[in-house]
Amino acid sequence: MRRLADNERTLRHEMWRRYEGNDWAAFDALPAAIRKRVAAHAYDAWSVNVMMLWQHYKRLYGRTTRAERALIRYLDYCERLEREAFASRYSEAYGVVLPHDAACVSVLR
Repeated sequence: MRRLADNERTLRHEMWRRYEGNDWAAFDALPAAIRKRVAAHAYDAWSVNVMMLWQHYKRLYGRTTRAERALIRYLDYCERLEREAFASRYSEAYGVVLPHDAACVSVLR
């Protein structure tokens, strides 16, 4: 379900489900390394979703550095999927390659 008050203008709502909750409380409860990665995400990483993922990874690995690295790798993967979807949609809409991809540059953080 899409919130009425958000300013999301990308196609992310077509790709993912955004869970409801207090974004700031979820962000503050994340380990420092994950908060740093979430803050650097090219898009709003949806802190409540990340908290749910963090709880899953803690169950798998315990509250360890390994769990943090695994979640950060997963967030990197999700960001790549989002960028690829955006680039594909951009290409369909305008008939040219996304300028960042054409220039072979990375995401600006």
